[in-house]
Amino acid sequence: MKKKIHLYMHYVSLNVRSMMQYKVSFFLAAAGQFLVSFTVFLGILVMFQRFPAVEGYTYSEVLLCFAVNLLGFSLAELFARGFDAFSGIVRTGEFDRILVRPQSEIIQVLGGRFELTRIGRILQAVVMFLYGVSASGIQWKLSRVVTVFFMLVGGTAVYTALFMIYAALCFFTLEGLEFMNVFTDGAREYGKYPVGIYGKKILLFCTFVIPYGLFQYYPLLYILGRTDSLFYAFLPLAACLFLVPAWLFWKYGVSHYKSSGS
Repeated sequence: MKKKIHLYMHYVSLNVRSMMQYKVSFFLAAAGQFLVSFTVFLGILVMFQRFPAVEGYTYSEVLLCFAVNLLGFSLAELFARGFDAFSGIVRTGEFDRILVRPQSEIIQVLGGRFELTRIGRILQAVVMFLYGVSASGIQWKLSRVVTVFFMLVGGTAVYTALFMIYAALCFFTLEGLEFMNVFTDGAREYGKYPVGIYGKKILLFCTFVIPYGLFQYYPLLYILGRTDSLFYAFLPLAACLFLVPAWLFWKYGVSHYKSSGS
C-alpha cells in the first residue's frame, strides 16, 4: 500500500508540474470552475428570494447541503478524474501498456489525470459551507463536526465509485456511456437539495441503489437537529461500501478486456 501511495503521489507531482508550466491557463481554468458553481449558488439565492423555504429547508440549510455534496463531488473529480478519460486510454491501446507494467492498473489510470483546477470549485463549496454554518444557527458539537467529515468521505467515495463504473463500461463499449453523467454531473446539480424532497421512490433509490442519501440526506438530518439518532451520523461510512461493487465491476471488466488494436 505504501508503494502504491508513493507511486500515485509521483503521478500527481508530474501532473502538477505540467500544469504549472502554463500558470495563466491554470488560474483561468480554476477561476472558471469557481464561476460555474457560483451560477448555481445564484440560482438558489434567486429562488429563496421568492420562497422562504423548500419542503421545510431554509436557504442556509440548503446551502449547507449543497456545499457538502459539491465538496464530495469536487474531491472525487480532483483525485479520480483519470477514470473519466479512460475511454481514450482503451481506444488508443494505451491500456495494453498499463497492463504489462508491474504496477496497479487503477493507480496508473488515476495518476494519469489529476484535475488541480477543481480547486476553484472546492473553494466555492467551502465558501458556501462556511456561510451555511454561520447562518443556520446549528449548535455545533463534536459529533456533528465528525458527521460533516464522514459526509465528505462518503460523498467522495460514492462519486469515485461512479467514475470507476463509468470507466469499467469502456471495457465493453470502448466509449463511456453518456447516461452515466446523470449519476455524476446530474447528481451534483440535484444534490443541492436534500434528496428527501424528491419523494419516497427517489429516496429509496438514493438509499439502496446509488447511496447518495447515505452521505447527503440522513446525516444532514442529524446535523440540523431533526433527529437525535447517532445511527444517521455513521451512514456516510456505509456509503463507502459502494466502492466494493464498483471495484468488482472494474476487475470484471479488466478480466474481459480485449485490445482495440489501435
